[in-house]
Amino acid sequence: MKVKVSRKAHFNAAHRLYRPDWSTERNDRIFGKCNNPNFHGHNYELIVSVTGDVDPETGFVIDMKVLKELIRDEVENAFDHKNLNLEVTEFKKLNPTAENIAVIAWNRLRPHIAKDKQLEVVLYETPRNFVTYSGE
Repeated sequence: MKVKVSRKAHFNAAHRLYRPDWSTERNDRIFGKCNNPNFHGHNYELIVSVTGDVDPETGFVIDMKVLKELIRDEVENAFDHKNLNLEVTEFKKLNPTAENIAVIAWNRLRPHIAKDKQLEVVLYETPRNFVTYSGE
């Protein structure tokens, strides 16, 4: 019996969508106001889901307390109240788009989730804009 369990988290972060190998005009055309050289911020919502078999002893797919601590340690502490471009190693050379943030969050969490479980990350950059990544 496969069950999907989810935990919601939140972090605030600033970023700039920008490619240094592109001209100012091209960055402005592609990224618009998200290319602000002084950065801009979002109140991100993160939903982390783990799918797997229910443990017959505990009744858990994963202990939600463990999942909560994992999200805090690997994502919230790393991203919250940070300038992603300047303060998060993975984004020194990677554009911190919502897509890339979701992939990095997934990559940070995956080593800590049992291999027989599926991991999915949904990242809301705004209430209407969100991305989903499940390692594929």
